[in-house]
Amino acid sequence: SFSGKAFATLMEANQQTQQSTAAAAPPAPILYKCARPGCTSPSATLQCPECLKLQVPGYLSHFCGPECFKQVWNSHRRLHATPTWHSDYRFTGPLRPGRITPKLAVPEDIAHPDYVDHPEGASLSEMAGDRLPIEVKTPAMIEGLRVSGRLAREVLDIAGRSVRPGITTDEIDRIVHQACIERHCYPSPLGYRLFPKSCCTSINEVICHGIPDTRPLQRGDIINVDITIYYNGYHGDLSETYLVGGPEACNPDWVKLVRTTYECTMLGISVCKPGVPYSEIGAIIEKHAHANGCAVVRDYVGHGIGHLFHTVPNVCHYKCRDPHIMQVGHVFTIEPMINLGTHFQTHSWPDDWTAVTIDGMPSAQFEHTLVVTPTGVEIFTHRLPESCPLNFSTMPEEVLTDPARLAAALAPPPKEGARQEEPQPEKKKKHRR
Repeated sequence: SFSGKAFATLMEANQQTQQSTAAAAPPAPILYKCARPGCTSPSATLQCPECLKLQVPGYLSHFCGPECFKQVWNSHRRLHATPTWHSDYRFTGPLRPGRITPKLAVPEDIAHPDYVDHPEGASLSEMAGDRLPIEVKTPAMIEGLRVSGRLAREVLDIAGRSVRPGITTDEIDRIVHQACIERHCYPSPLGYRLFPKSCCTSINEVICHGIPDTRPLQRGDIINVDITIYYNGYHGDLSETYLVGGPEACNPDWVKLVRTTYECTMLGISVCKPGVPYSEIGAIIEKHAHANGCAVVRDYVGHGIGHLFHTVPNVCHYKCRDPHIMQVGHVFTIEPMINLGTHFQTHSWPDDWTAVTIDGMPSAQFEHTLVVTPTGVEIFTHRLPESCPLNFSTMPEEVLTDPARLAAALAPPPKEGARQEEPQPEKKKKHRR
């Protein structure tokens, strides 16, 4: 509870902090909105003193006045608590998590998936769908998925344009959440198996499922933003990895990792067409990854998608023996997670979500949702003219976004001096009388 005495103590501490800060240096010309959800005040000058000590970002710690601060105190004070596992946990790499803010609300008039109402965030329809054959989508279902894929792409591009040094992944999550609400979409990760945020943000050695928090992005980081939206009964899923500060700010090996991961994704798409075994996807991805000094994660795979967030088929990104064959109307994701180096194994943080590399080396990921067509595939989450530039590669955009052209560009040239076989004349068939 928030007692009057505790509130008065905080107000006194805030006044003393502001006075000492003013005496030391002139105030920074930063204007914050009130951190209380629903408050429309354009200016907030009251900062929580405990947040100031803990260096909690200003957009989370400023309020327009004592009344707003008091109303949200019970939820706001959770920002002051430090997770107990951070102090004695042995991290595999240098990344350290920040503080996780309370989850954001979704208006009641926006339709949500079934797992939102489950106490453990479980999807009962997904559990039933795992026992069914791969669904052949109808034209109406394909159109619904086409729309959800386009909306997901719009949200990801908005998130991608916000990536810069100094922004927190919590701010990116808020931007994603707001973009979803503006499009009348539900952010699919929110509440799925109790995931607390509206998107996944995976930095450096994080392979996938990173929880947005208050850690600011640093120049030279790489970050994957994974977006899934739920609109009119269909999910749309995609992700991209961004270079924080641009390619000139990042380790060249990390830039190569991101480029290789993108190429792996598009190569996997390039082999998709009716009659092709699903195992062909993993075979071509793993071959390209190994050729570039990288390893393919095996613990996480692509998946079918539609009315369900995750369903059959399971799409392996490594060489495997998958007996399933692609058919027209199959809809699934290709989303290889590629680690720099030789280790494909994963390790999970105690938050039950964040998967990291076992040696602290960086990992990258790209993802598309696609449907098998009579002539190949249609990518529902294809890039738009306003999408963020693919600054990890010097190839033209029109080549990078066309799986077939990119596969041709990446194909090894014929060996010099190799004998070319001359076409043999067609033998005449003998007809039996």
